[in-house]
Amino acid sequence: MPKLAANLTMMFTEVDFLRRFEKAKNAGFKGIEYLLPYDYSVEEVVNALQSNGLTQVLFNLPSGDMPNGERGIACLPDRVEEFRNGVDQAITYAKALNCPQLNCLAGKVPEGLSVSEAHQVFIENLRFAADKLAAENIVLLIEMINTKDVPGFFLNTTAQDLSILEEVNHPNIKIQYDIYHMQKMEGELALTMEANIEHIKHMQLADNPGRHEPGTGEINYPFLFKFIDQLPYEGWIGCEYAPAAGTEEGLGWLEDYK
Repeated sequence: MPKLAANLTMMFTEVDFLRRFEKAKNAGFKGIEYLLPYDYSVEEVVNALQSNGLTQVLFNLPSGDMPNGERGIACLPDRVEEFRNGVDQAITYAKALNCPQLNCLAGKVPEGLSVSEAHQVFIENLRFAADKLAAENIVLLIEMINTKDVPGFFLNTTAQDLSILEEVNHPNIKIQYDIYHMQKMEGELALTMEANIEHIKHMQLADNPGRHEPGTGEINYPFLFKFIDQLPYEGWIGCEYAPAAGTEEGLGWLEDYK
């Protein structure tokens, strides 16, 4: 049986962010994740989490100006100080929320920046973050994102991710495997998970096309859930999908997995 976490950035958006924790609890979720908590004080987020008896599964390191299209800053040479300050900020939240892992978005390679320079900056920032997080017993994750939805995103295939893990060469860095993004980039979901499960610490889901809830697209989630259950995987699966017609109206798929 998969351990499913509601993604509060994508789900229950019918209400304000801090009210989504209660909505997730009432829907039967035991864990939650979201992109970023930094618009709210540590105390506000901790209170929302603890008052609803939920487990904080994941959130991202500060990722730049996401409302205006940025998707991380870890590969940008002119944002290194901002990135490293963001690691400290994320640790403060993670420790208060008892969150065991943080995700790092690489970012998009801007015009005029060579891929090789972006790569080197990313590697150096990952080594820095992996060290800082290890000292706090927090795991660093990196995530591949499809270039159809996010053109120019630096990290977009499993092979590239594995190569980066090898180059960083740090025991405190793992993969966040997003099923939706990898269906759009690669396919071969089950076999890729199986071949690389030792590196995968967290998963996320949405169906394709549309990035809606399971059962709305081409991905065979009943098969995948059973397949994942047979793997040596003890992590959560974050439900990072955009409900097709309202969050609560689309939760029928969840009944078999509560």
